[in-house]
Amino acid sequence: MRLTDSYGRVATDLRVSLTDRCNLRCAYCMPADGLDWLPGPLLLTDDEILRLVTIAVARLGVTEIRLTGGEPTLRPGLVRLVERMAALSPRPELSLTTNGLRLAGRAGLAGPLAAAGLDRVNISLDTLRPERFARITRRDRLADVLAGLAAAADAGLGPVKVNAVLLRGRNDDEAAPLLRWCLARGYQLRFIEQMPLDAQHGWRRAEMVTAGEILARLAAEFALTPLPGRGSAPAELFAVDGGSGTVGVIGSVSAPFCAACDRVRLTADGQVRNCLFAREESDLRGPLRAGATDDDLADRWVRAVWGKHAGHGIDAPGFHQPDRPMSAIGG
Repeated sequence: MRLTDSYGRVATDLRVSLTDRCNLRCAYCMPADGLDWLPGPLLLTDDEILRLVTIAVARLGVTEIRLTGGEPTLRPGLVRLVERMAALSPRPELSLTTNGLRLAGRAGLAGPLAAAGLDRVNISLDTLRPERFARITRRDRLADVLAGLAAAADAGLGPVKVNAVLLRGRNDDEAAPLLRWCLARGYQLRFIEQMPLDAQHGWRRAEMVTAGEILARLAAEFALTPLPGRGSAPAELFAVDGGSGTVGVIGSVSAPFCAACDRVRLTADGQVRNCLFAREESDLRGPLRAGATDDDLADRWVRAVWGKHAGHGIDAPGFHQPDRPMSAIGG
Protein backbone atom coordinates (compact mmCIF):
# COMPACT_ATOMS: atom_id res chain seq x y z
CA MET A 1 0.00 0.00 0.00
CA ARG A 2 1.18 3.49 -0.81
CA LEU A 3 -0.14 6.93 0.08
CA THR A 4 -1.04 7.87 -3.48
CA ASP A 5 -3.52 10.58 -4.43
CA SER A 6 -5.74 10.72 -7.51
CA TYR A 7 -3.16 12.89 -9.33
CA GLY A 8 -0.41 10.30 -8.98
CA ARG A 9 1.57 11.98 -6.21
CA VAL A 10 2.96 9.69 -3.52
CA ALA A 11 3.33 10.90 0.07
CA THR A 12 6.57 9.69 1.63
CA ASP A 13 7.19 12.63 4.01
CA LEU A 14 5.09 12.55 7.19
CA ARG A 15 4.87 15.63 9.41
CA VAL A 16 3.86 14.57 12.94
CA SER A 17 2.65 17.30 15.31
CA LEU A 18 3.44 16.46 18.92
CA THR A 19 1.62 19.39 20.54
CA ASP A 20 -0.24 22.56 19.63
CA ARG A 21 1.39 24.43 22.51
CA CYS A 22 4.21 26.91 22.01
CA ASN A 23 6.48 28.99 24.24
CA LEU A 24 6.59 31.92 21.79
CA ARG A 25 3.73 34.10 20.57
CA CYS A 26 4.83 35.03 17.05
CA ALA A 27 2.64 37.80 15.69
CA TYR A 28 2.12 36.04 12.34
CA CYS A 29 0.97 32.84 14.07
CA MET A 30 -1.12 33.55 17.16
CA PRO A 31 -2.45 36.33 19.40
CA ALA A 32 -0.43 37.73 22.31
CA ASP A 33 -2.36 35.79 24.94
CA GLY A 34 -2.04 32.48 23.08
CA LEU A 35 -4.81 30.09 22.08
CA ASP A 36 -7.12 27.58 23.70
CA TRP A 37 -4.84 24.55 23.72
CA LEU A 38 -6.14 21.07 22.98
CA PRO A 39 -7.24 19.22 26.14
CA GLY A 40 -4.83 16.49 27.17
CA PRO A 41 -7.23 13.56 26.61
CA LEU A 42 -7.60 14.54 22.94
CA LEU A 43 -3.86 14.31 22.29
CA LEU A 44 -2.36 11.10 21.02
CA THR A 45 -0.29 9.26 23.60
CA ASP A 46 3.30 8.27 22.84
CA ASP A 47 2.21 4.69 22.18
CA GLU A 48 -0.54 5.87 19.82
CA ILE A 49 1.86 8.10 17.91
CA LEU A 50 4.36 5.28 17.60
CA ARG A 51 1.70 2.85 16.38
CA LEU A 52 0.53 5.24 13.64
CA VAL A 53 4.08 6.12 12.63
CA THR A 54 4.93 2.42 12.47
CA ILE A 55 2.00 1.84 10.14
CA ALA A 56 3.12 4.74 7.97
CA VAL A 57 6.71 3.50 7.74
CA ALA A 58 6.23 -0.28 7.61
CA ARG A 59 3.06 -0.46 5.52
CA LEU A 60 2.58 2.82 3.64
CA GLY A 61 6.03 3.69 2.32
CA VAL A 62 6.82 6.75 4.45
CA THR A 63 10.58 7.35 4.52
CA GLU A 64 10.89 10.66 6.38
CA ILE A 65 9.36 11.78 9.68
CA ARG A 66 9.38 15.46 10.64
CA LEU A 67 8.36 16.19 14.23
CA THR A 68 6.56 19.50 14.54
CA GLY A 69 4.18 21.53 16.71
CA GLY A 70 3.36 23.99 18.15
CA GLU A 71 6.76 23.61 19.72
CA PRO A 72 7.62 19.89 19.75
CA THR A 73 10.34 20.20 22.41
CA LEU A 74 7.55 20.96 24.91
CA ARG A 75 6.34 17.38 24.56
CA PRO A 76 7.24 15.35 27.67
CA GLY A 77 9.18 12.22 26.78
CA LEU A 78 10.36 13.60 23.42
CA VAL A 79 13.80 11.99 23.60
CA ARG A 80 12.37 8.52 24.27
CA LEU A 81 9.83 8.96 21.47
CA VAL A 82 12.62 9.82 19.02
CA GLU A 83 14.58 6.80 20.21
CA ARG A 84 11.62 4.52 19.53
CA MET A 85 11.09 5.98 16.05
CA ALA A 86 14.78 5.59 15.23
CA ALA A 87 14.46 1.86 16.02
CA LEU A 88 11.79 1.32 13.34
CA SER A 89 12.54 -0.86 10.34
CA PRO A 90 13.01 0.40 7.73
CA ARG A 91 14.54 3.33 9.63
CA PRO A 92 13.02 6.66 8.56
CA GLU A 93 14.96 9.91 8.35
CA LEU A 94 14.09 11.86 11.51
CA SER A 95 14.04 15.64 11.72
CA LEU A 96 12.58 18.26 14.03
CA THR A 97 11.20 21.75 13.39
CA THR A 98 11.69 23.89 16.48
CA ASN A 99 12.13 27.43 17.71
CA GLY A 100 15.36 26.28 19.35
CA LEU A 101 14.64 27.59 22.85
CA ARG A 102 15.09 24.22 24.57
CA LEU A 103 18.05 22.84 22.61
CA ALA A 104 20.62 24.49 24.89
CA GLY A 105 20.49 25.91 28.41
CA ARG A 106 18.66 24.16 31.23
CA ALA A 107 16.68 21.79 28.99
CA GLY A 108 19.75 20.99 26.88
CA LEU A 109 17.90 18.72 24.46
CA ALA A 110 20.27 18.92 21.47
CA GLY A 111 22.72 16.27 22.69
CA PRO A 112 20.14 13.79 24.02
CA LEU A 113 18.06 14.09 20.84
CA ALA A 114 21.10 13.41 18.67
CA ALA A 115 22.02 10.41 20.85
CA ALA A 116 18.45 9.12 20.55
CA GLY A 117 18.66 9.11 16.74
CA LEU A 118 17.42 12.50 15.56
CA ASP A 119 19.17 13.31 12.29
CA ARG A 120 18.74 17.06 11.90
CA VAL A 121 16.81 20.16 12.91
CA ASN A 122 15.12 23.17 11.32
CA ILE A 123 15.19 26.20 13.62
CA SER A 124 13.12 29.36 13.18
CA LEU A 125 14.98 32.67 13.21
CA ASP A 126 13.39 35.78 11.68
CA THR A 127 15.77 38.46 12.90
CA LEU A 128 19.19 39.00 14.43
CA ARG A 129 18.11 42.05 16.41
CA PRO A 130 16.98 41.41 20.01
CA GLU A 131 14.41 44.21 20.05
CA ARG A 132 12.84 43.00 16.81
CA PHE A 133 12.82 39.43 18.02
CA ALA A 134 10.96 40.53 21.14
CA ARG A 135 8.39 42.42 19.06
CA ILE A 136 7.79 39.60 16.59
CA THR A 137 7.70 36.73 19.10
CA ARG A 138 6.54 38.72 22.15
CA ARG A 139 9.36 37.08 24.10
CA ASP A 140 12.90 38.36 24.77
CA ARG A 141 14.58 35.05 23.91
CA LEU A 142 16.87 35.69 20.92
CA ALA A 143 19.97 34.66 22.89
CA ASP A 144 18.36 31.30 23.66
CA VAL A 145 17.63 30.66 19.98
CA LEU A 146 21.21 31.48 18.99
CA ALA A 147 22.50 29.18 21.73
CA GLY A 148 20.14 26.46 20.50
CA LEU A 149 21.50 26.76 16.96
CA ALA A 150 25.06 26.39 18.21
CA ALA A 151 24.09 23.43 20.41
CA ALA A 152 22.42 21.68 17.47
CA ALA A 153 25.53 22.10 15.33
CA ASP A 154 27.79 20.89 18.15
CA ALA A 155 25.58 17.82 18.64
CA GLY A 156 25.84 16.88 14.96
CA LEU A 157 22.22 17.63 14.08
CA GLY A 158 23.20 18.84 10.66
CA PRO A 159 22.84 20.26 8.26
CA VAL A 160 21.30 22.81 10.61
CA LYS A 161 18.62 24.63 8.65
CA VAL A 162 17.31 28.07 9.56
CA ASN A 163 13.75 29.05 8.63
CA ALA A 164 13.08 32.78 8.26
CA VAL A 165 9.86 34.65 7.48
CA LEU A 166 10.24 38.23 6.29
CA LEU A 167 7.46 40.59 7.38
CA ARG A 168 6.92 43.82 5.48
CA GLY A 169 8.00 46.81 7.51
CA ARG A 170 9.24 44.67 10.40
CA ASN A 171 12.28 42.68 9.35
CA ASP A 172 12.27 42.75 5.55
CA ASP A 173 15.60 44.61 5.51
CA GLU A 174 17.39 41.61 7.04
CA ALA A 175 17.49 39.22 4.07
CA ALA A 176 21.16 39.86 3.34
CA PRO A 177 22.30 40.12 6.99
CA LEU A 178 20.61 36.82 7.85
CA LEU A 179 22.26 35.10 4.89
CA ARG A 180 25.71 36.45 5.74
CA TRP A 181 25.28 35.36 9.35
CA CYS A 182 24.19 31.83 8.40
CA LEU A 183 26.92 31.38 5.80
CA ALA A 184 29.58 32.34 8.36
CA ARG A 185 28.36 29.58 10.69
CA GLY A 186 27.61 26.85 8.16
CA TYR A 187 23.83 27.01 8.64
CA GLN A 188 21.52 26.54 5.66
CA LEU A 189 19.08 29.44 5.43
CA ARG A 190 15.58 29.04 4.00
CA PHE A 191 13.29 32.03 3.49
CA ILE A 192 9.60 31.12 3.65
CA GLU A 193 6.80 33.31 2.36
CA GLN A 194 4.30 34.26 5.05
CA MET A 195 1.30 31.96 4.60
CA PRO A 196 -2.39 32.35 5.48
CA LEU A 197 -2.20 30.19 8.59
CA ASP A 198 -2.45 32.71 11.42
CA ALA A 199 -5.04 32.21 14.13
CA GLN A 200 -6.24 35.80 13.73
CA HIS A 201 -6.93 35.34 9.98
CA GLY A 202 -5.24 38.69 9.40
CA TRP A 203 -3.03 37.56 6.50
CA ARG A 204 -3.18 39.73 3.38
CA ARG A 205 -1.40 38.75 0.20
CA ALA A 206 -0.56 42.37 -0.62
CA GLU A 207 1.39 42.63 2.63
CA MET A 208 3.39 39.44 2.04
CA VAL A 209 7.06 39.69 1.07
CA THR A 210 7.16 37.47 -2.02
CA ALA A 211 9.83 35.01 -3.10
CA GLY A 212 10.61 37.30 -6.02
CA GLU A 213 11.22 40.24 -3.70
CA ILE A 214 13.43 38.14 -1.43
CA LEU A 215 15.55 36.97 -4.37
CA ALA A 216 15.86 40.52 -5.68
CA ARG A 217 17.13 41.75 -2.33
CA LEU A 218 19.63 38.92 -2.08
CA ALA A 219 20.78 39.34 -5.69
CA ALA A 220 21.67 42.96 -4.94
CA GLU A 221 24.45 41.73 -2.63
CA PHE A 222 25.22 38.14 -3.67
CA ALA A 223 25.68 36.18 -6.87
CA LEU A 224 22.98 33.50 -6.85
CA THR A 225 23.19 30.44 -9.09
CA PRO A 226 20.11 28.16 -9.27
CA LEU A 227 20.85 24.56 -8.31
CA PRO A 228 19.21 21.69 -10.24
CA GLY A 229 17.51 18.64 -8.83
CA ARG A 230 14.85 20.23 -6.65
CA GLY A 231 12.51 17.26 -6.91
CA SER A 232 9.77 17.42 -4.28
CA ALA A 233 11.71 19.74 -1.95
CA PRO A 234 9.77 22.88 -1.05
CA ALA A 235 12.81 25.18 -1.34
CA GLU A 236 14.31 26.42 -4.57
CA LEU A 237 18.05 26.37 -3.83
CA PHE A 238 20.78 28.74 -4.98
CA ALA A 239 24.56 28.57 -4.63
CA VAL A 240 25.90 31.80 -3.14
CA ASP A 241 28.86 33.62 -4.70
CA GLY A 242 30.04 30.45 -6.42
CA GLY A 243 30.88 28.74 -3.12
CA SER A 244 29.56 25.76 -1.24
CA GLY A 245 27.08 27.84 0.74
CA THR A 246 23.45 27.83 -0.33
CA VAL A 247 20.23 29.69 0.31
CA GLY A 248 16.71 28.47 -0.27
CA VAL A 249 13.48 30.32 -0.99
CA ILE A 250 10.12 28.66 -0.40
CA GLY A 251 7.45 30.43 -2.45
CA SER A 252 4.49 28.54 -1.04
CA VAL A 253 2.06 31.25 -2.10
CA SER A 254 3.51 32.98 -5.16
CA ALA A 255 5.24 29.94 -6.68
CA PRO A 256 3.45 26.87 -5.30
CA PHE A 257 5.01 23.43 -5.72
CA CYS A 258 1.82 21.43 -5.22
CA ALA A 259 2.38 19.29 -8.33
CA ALA A 260 5.43 17.69 -6.69
CA CYS A 261 4.16 17.59 -3.10
CA ASP A 262 5.04 14.41 -1.20
CA ARG A 263 3.85 15.44 2.28
CA VAL A 264 1.06 14.31 4.58
CA ARG A 265 0.36 15.50 8.12
CA LEU A 266 -0.77 13.90 11.37
CA THR A 267 -2.04 16.38 13.95
CA ALA A 268 -1.39 16.09 17.66
CA ASP A 269 -4.98 14.92 18.15
CA GLY A 270 -4.75 12.18 15.53
CA GLN A 271 -6.22 13.73 12.39
CA VAL A 272 -4.77 13.13 8.93
CA ARG A 273 -4.41 16.26 6.79
CA ASN A 274 -3.48 15.59 3.18
CA CYS A 275 -2.56 19.26 2.60
CA LEU A 276 -1.36 22.06 4.86
CA PHE A 277 -4.31 24.14 3.65
CA ALA A 278 -6.92 21.37 3.67
CA ARG A 279 -10.28 22.19 5.22
CA GLU A 280 -11.11 18.51 5.73
CA GLU A 281 -9.45 16.03 8.07
CA SER A 282 -9.67 12.26 8.49
CA ASP A 283 -9.86 10.91 12.01
CA LEU A 284 -7.49 8.14 13.06
CA ARG A 285 -7.65 8.68 16.81
CA GLY A 286 -11.28 7.61 17.14
CA PRO A 287 -10.93 4.31 15.25
CA LEU A 288 -7.57 3.62 16.92
CA ARG A 289 -9.10 3.95 20.38
CA ALA A 290 -12.14 1.94 19.31
CA GLY A 291 -10.00 -1.08 18.49
CA ALA A 292 -9.29 -0.69 14.77
CA THR A 293 -6.68 -3.05 13.36
CA ASP A 294 -3.52 -1.82 11.66
CA ASP A 295 -5.08 -2.82 8.32
CA ASP A 296 -8.14 -0.69 9.10
CA LEU A 297 -6.02 2.32 10.05
CA ALA A 298 -3.80 1.95 6.99
CA ASP A 299 -6.86 1.79 4.74
CA ARG A 300 -8.32 4.95 6.28
CA TRP A 301 -4.99 6.72 5.78
CA VAL A 302 -4.83 5.63 2.12
CA ARG A 303 -8.36 6.90 1.48
CA ALA A 304 -7.57 10.21 3.20
CA VAL A 305 -4.60 10.88 0.92
CA TRP A 306 -6.46 9.75 -2.21
CA GLY A 307 -8.81 12.73 -1.83
CA LYS A 308 -6.04 15.35 -1.91
CA HIS A 309 -6.79 18.33 -4.15
CA ALA A 310 -4.58 19.30 -7.08
CA GLY A 311 -3.35 22.41 -5.27
CA HIS A 312 -3.83 24.53 -2.16
CA GLY A 313 -6.06 27.00 -4.03
CA ILE A 314 -4.81 30.20 -2.37
CA ASP A 315 -5.36 32.06 -5.65
CA ALA A 316 -8.86 30.65 -6.13
CA PRO A 317 -11.72 33.15 -5.60
CA GLY A 318 -13.37 30.96 -2.96
CA PHE A 319 -10.23 30.27 -0.91
CA HIS A 320 -10.70 30.20 2.86
CA GLN A 321 -7.97 29.72 5.42
CA PRO A 322 -8.05 26.43 7.32
CA ASP A 323 -9.94 26.69 10.59
CA ARG A 324 -6.85 25.53 12.45
CA PRO A 325 -3.81 27.82 12.62
CA MET A 326 -0.32 26.55 11.89
CA SER A 327 0.41 25.82 15.55
CA ALA A 328 -2.52 23.39 15.68
CA ILE A 329 -1.79 21.78 12.31
CA GLY A 330 1.93 21.16 12.53
CA GLY A 331 4.37 22.37 9.90
